[in-house]
Amino acid sequence: MTAPELTALLLFCTAMSFSPGPNTTLSTALAANLGLKRALRFCFAVPTGWTLLMLGSGLGMGALITGVPALRWAVTLLGVAYMLWLAWKLSKAGKMTEIDTTRLNVTFWQGVGLQFVNIKAWMLALTLSAGWVVNAAGQPSTNPGERLAIICGVMMVFAFTSNFAYALIGSLLRQWLAQGQRLLWFNRALALVLVATALWMLAL
Repeated sequence: MTAPELTALLLFCTAMSFSPGPNTTLSTALAANLGLKRALRFCFAVPTGWTLLMLGSGLGMGALITGVPALRWAVTLLGVAYMLWLAWKLSKAGKMTEIDTTRLNVTFWQGVGLQFVNIKAWMLALTLSAGWVVNAAGQPSTNPGERLAIICGVMMVFAFTSNFAYALIGSLLRQWLAQGQRLLWFNRALALVLVATALWMLAL
């Protein structure tokens, strides 16, 4: 991979990884409600799921998902339903003592699975596959396997770093949010972000 290609890849990954989305919103919410340690599980789940998704896309699954309308809608609707469910749970969490057992709890494998029902993630993986894996500076690449490995490595770093950064912000706000109804309104604001993201996914 040439230096200009790598630079373009890094800029693209930065913009996509650090912009608000379902993953970064959940990382913030988990850390604000449950603490940074509990949020780390999700921060590791995102790059794990993303890497598996990227490998699948590089092997042709991405084109299949986005090319077959029924599959695309199935993935989209599953993702939207899951995000709306999380938004509903989040919007009702007003006390940190309530969170663990009755409100917000995303397991590692749920975090991994979320990547596979995120149509935005599939479109991103497909873009990376088309722009950097099978093509090299506008020409068919001679080393797609090597390029796929580089992209997976780069995206693993970006996926973890971006979610950890958002989780860190959430954990720093934790003490302030514990006062009065601040946590409830903070959670409701994040729930609205998840709802907006779900609606945006429907429009893709």
